Amino acid sequence: MKLLLVSWEYPPVVVGGLGRHVHNLAVALAELGHDVVVLTRRPTGTDATTHPTTVTTAEGVRIIAAAEDPPEFDFGSDMMPWTLAMGHAMVRAGLRVLRDDGTGQAWIPDVVHAHDWLVAHPAVALAEFYDVPLVATIHATEAGRHSGWVAAKTNRQVHSVEWWLAREADALITCSTSMRDEVNRLFGPELAEIQVIHNGIAVEEWPHRRLEESGTVPSDGPAELLFAGRLEYEKGVQDLLAALPRIRRTHPGTTLTIAGSGTQLEWLLELARKHRVVGAVTFRGSVDRAELIELMHRSAAIVLPSRYEPFGIVALEAAATGVPLVVSTAGGLGEAVTDTHTGMTFPPADVTALAAAVRTTLDDPEAAAQRARRAFDRLTEEFSWRTVAERTTGVYVAAKRRVRHPIGRPNIVERPLPERDPNQPIT
Repeated sequence: MKLLLVSWEYPPVVVGGLGRHVHNLAVALAELGHDVVVLTRRPTGTDATTHPTTVTTAEGVRIIAAAEDPPEFDFGSDMMPWTLAMGHAMVRAGLRVLRDDGTGQAWIPDVVHAHDWLVAHPAVALAEFYDVPLVATIHATEAGRHSGWVAAKTNRQVHSVEWWLAREADALITCSTSMRDEVNRLFGPELAEIQVIHNGIAVEEWPHRRLEESGTVPSDGPAELLFAGRLEYEKGVQDLLAALPRIRRTHPGTTLTIAGSGTQLEWLLELARKHRVVGAVTFRGSVDRAELIELMHRSAAIVLPSRYEPFGIVALEAAATGVPLVVSTAGGLGEAVTDTHTGMTFPPADVTALAAAVRTTLDDPEAAAQRARRAFDRLTEEFSWRTVAERTTGVYVAAKRRVRHPIGRPNIVERPLPERDPNQPIT
């Protein structure tokens, strides 16, 4: 099949897990024999006048990367106009390149596959132009990211575009069962069928650490905990900081390394001071893969305390390296990790349960290592990218372009958020 994947992230432009997901999926689809083209964007700061669209081929995938147009928009302060401008540039670049595939013939996709709301406009436009099925993977939702609140103007705009993409899609994919239920609740009932296809992991890219002869996790000196991810409210780092003093009372000297960047950094620094753990916490900022692997190898456990998590690909990456998992049951994390079997879990926002799960892990390093080995064994059975690509191909084959009807406007219903810190702004 000729497949056109549309994503605002693709290496070297990687903002979060979505970019890695699309890259690994595209390569796996190409390895299955599909003709894969990815339509994406150039790095921030490039524009059409000085850095025109590039067309490259890597790992069997043809990559069309459009320059930002116009360049004066800033994603942080002008998110919606920036997104619309990006979509326009992607449509223009895609049509220009695809009308001649190098043989003098137009390249016409059999399916257009959109990844998240930021590419809704180019994906819908190209699927309509070519009159082919539109498949959409909904990786997260604006309402979910804000625990039900879409109060601000931009929040409502994003929610509206997500709703439009979901309703326009001829087939839908989510990365977890909880995400499927969320999409149905927010955007249903007149949606195409939703298939749940978990994220994958390229195990060979995440070297497993060398365990001690006893099979236990590193035990020299005080324990080091690790968090890796975006520093946003929904990632729950605030709960981990609140739990750290309790953990240190029973396990003196325990430290926490926080790898990642985000809008909540200053707030989290203030919380570290409030909980009197500044000396025990290191904010490393963004790290590359090699640095992240090194951090995982030396940690007694990785703690992922998300309050909202469509999937949590970092849990798979951590399992590949052999680090014990301590995660919340939010969304896909609860599906990726089985409590007491492949890791320890706790309810989202439950600081007491979080501390108890970490203590259990630190109390018995050998049992923690056994859970880590079972988590690793599960990867090759359930989370290979070949399996993900094969299942996604099944969605492509079954997708048929539906008759379009006027879809009106979304009905935005908000629900209360009692657990949110009233001093923490919704961004």
